[in-house]
Amino acid sequence: MSGQSQRLNVVPTVTMLGVIKARLVGATRGHALLKKKSDALTVQFRQILKDIVSTKESMGDVMKTSSFALTEVKYAAGENIKHVVLENVQSATIKVRSRQDNIAGVKLPKFEHFSEGETKNDLTGLARGGQQVQACRAAYVKSIELLVELASLQTSFLTLDEAIKTTNRRVNALENVVKPRLENTVLYIKGELDELEREDFFRLKKIQGYKKREVERQMLASKQYAEEKAAEEISLKRGISLGTAHNLLSHASQKDEDIIF
Repeated sequence: MSGQSQRLNVVPTVTMLGVIKARLVGATRGHALLKKKSDALTVQFRQILKDIVSTKESMGDVMKTSSFALTEVKYAAGENIKHVVLENVQSATIKVRSRQDNIAGVKLPKFEHFSEGETKNDLTGLARGGQQVQACRAAYVKSIELLVELASLQTSFLTLDEAIKTTNRRVNALENVVKPRLENTVLYIKGELDELEREDFFRLKKIQGYKKREVERQMLASKQYAEEKAAEEISLKRGISLGTAHNLLSHASQKDEDIIF
């Protein structure tokens, strides 16, 4: 039996034993569910980590290609190409929207890109370096796609990391604090109830022994009384009672006074 701090301070009764057992069953089920949740989140966490590493590796190559493409555009179309592009663009063609995925009860934010409207600079730089401009645009669109994907993965990574830490803390609390305390409380209540049962059994045995001795004493007294009654009846049948015989013997031992006529 562990110390007082390792169990709940309860009154050891049968009702309380049932309540603590029910709480222990609930804690056991909760521990199992949280353990499964932690395992599922860990699997998803590792997969996201692999995707982040792969995306970052691809990101390096794509950004390098985009930089080279921009340099080619500036060389072919001149430095003023960026001003031409900015003048022809009124709103962003590629936009980002967010949604949420549910993984084992944890909501993960997801970002995805989409195109809105038509591209109005298809003919930009057609006279000089139009092919390079389109290649540069395609390269930077690819860069935006990877950046959005990387942002989504890293946000999910941080969210999952915090969720896994919280879940593991709950699992450890149930496994190392709550369940042992409830188990020790159950053992304590069972021990106290067994002790009370032994005391009641000893008390009942003692009462039974006293009653048995009382019955034997009464039976012995009844037997002696019956024997005396039987002896008295036998004496009466012979013409003299035991009491009369006793009186005669007592009178015979006394001396009569002289009687003067």
